[in-house]
Amino acid sequence: MADKSYPMTAEGKKKLEEELENLKKVKRPEVINRIKIARSFGDLSENSEYTSAKDEQSVVESRISQIIEMLQYANVIDTDEVASDEISIGKKVTVQEDGEEPDVYTIVGAAESDPDSGKISNDSPIAKALLGKHTGDVVTVDTPVGSYDLTVKSVEVA
Repeated sequence: MADKSYPMTAEGKKKLEEELENLKKVKRPEVINRIKIARSFGDLSENSEYTSAKDEQSVVESRISQIIEMLQYANVIDTDEVASDEISIGKKVTVQEDGEEPDVYTIVGAAESDPDSGKISNDSPIAKALLGKHTGDVVTVDTPVGSYDLTVKSVEVA
């Protein structure tokens, strides 16, 4: 367990802390109340409300455990410790493939990734290829369907 590490931005850590707080103080009591109400309906063996509430309780408790572990082993990346044009977690990167429009990505820890909003995990093929590179570098991205080259156009703090 000592070698576990969850790299993330300070913003990502704050969001996890807020989610944990919400799960513990809002969701957990709601689910406990649902279980209590469902128990009052009688026979638990055929009580779908009870089964549903217990399933939700399992999901909530699993997520709480997951967040606690991620926060315990959080490795908050300080972008100030990295050269301004070096790609790292917490940096916004503009890249371009030959003949294509530029793409903008923010590299974040896996817990924060949201590809629909341009936040890609540091574990993604693109981020793995980009980490440690600088403005002007040409990077080869290896994917399961083949490789392609990207040119790093700009790097800035996200």
